[in-house]
Amino acid sequence: MDEKVQEKKVQKEVQDYYGKELSGSDDLKTDACCTLDNIPKHLKPIMEKIHPEVSSKYYGCGLVAPELLEGMRILDLGSGSGQDCYVLSALVGESGEVVGIDMTDEQLDVANRHIDYHREAFGYAKANVRFIKGYIEKLDELNLEDESFDIIVSNCVINLSPDKQAVLAQAYQLLKPGGELYFSDVYADRRVPAALMADPVLYGECLSGALYWNDFIQLAKQAGFADPRLVEDRPLGIDNAEVKKKIGHINFYSATYRLFKLPELEQSREDYGQSVTYKGTVANNGCVFELDKQNRMPKGKAVSVCGNTYQILKGSRFLEHFEFSGSFDQHQGIFKQGDSSLPFSEDKKETGGCC
Repeated sequence: MDEKVQEKKVQKEVQDYYGKELSGSDDLKTDACCTLDNIPKHLKPIMEKIHPEVSSKYYGCGLVAPELLEGMRILDLGSGSGQDCYVLSALVGESGEVVGIDMTDEQLDVANRHIDYHREAFGYAKANVRFIKGYIEKLDELNLEDESFDIIVSNCVINLSPDKQAVLAQAYQLLKPGGELYFSDVYADRRVPAALMADPVLYGECLSGALYWNDFIQLAKQAGFADPRLVEDRPLGIDNAEVKKKIGHINFYSATYRLFKLPELEQSREDYGQSVTYKGTVANNGCVFELDKQNRMPKGKAVSVCGNTYQILKGSRFLEHFEFSGSFDQHQGIFKQGDSSLPFSEDKKETGGCC
């Protein structure tokens, strides 16, 4: 089948699955969706203001609300019914903006229907959210200016794209220098066979379109994101016996990654004898700041970091919240702390809720 024909076929099947097949998040056949019980304390008051219709059609598999969002301009890839956009709109404030991209008319209808509802709920004079119909692998067709977004998020959607390399490459183009792609998605512990990828239910359930984690790491690096960082992950449970019979031999994980647009990052984690000290000034992270699974920084304590972590903190919106010690004058070999891009939890126990 011609590549473009196949791409349109996949897009149509996904549109139908999320626009017509599923009536709400309870129809999903995995435990991917988050519940209010699993959400951080500071986000719960915001979540409680989200319109019930928006929440009922939420299909995310993680949280896409990183730190320090006040005044940020954010793009949400595959925004669906708009729940993440509305949560982010509360966090960026009236001086920020959130733009949602989705291809499914039924989901966009729900999202657009409640713009004024959320503007009033958050006490804004003017809405700071807008939605655009489009394909996340064709962002270059949506009149979005290059290097115009501080942060790009996505929640369990990139796995549904037939051209994941295009998604990552175009996201890189749209990010400002030092900007971040922060997203949750589903990954597999091996490559999914082509025959299973052709199953529309398995694909729509975010299973058979999931990338093998090592393929994702390579695609991210090819797009310009030299050092992907795994924030958190959890094994994904399959609740449907028929689906489990088809694809249960593959282990799937919900995982959150952060990828920074910093061309100076190296392909490996190198040691230059550097350290950083967290000032304790990031809201809701007073005692400890966790950049990723392997970089936990207590307030007021100098922590040894690799050159890439040093660059990430110094070249991004986190700069003013850290003190930096050291330079790149003397290379000391590979950084021994390990590689926080590598999944996943050794414990295969399946758990619900957010990653």
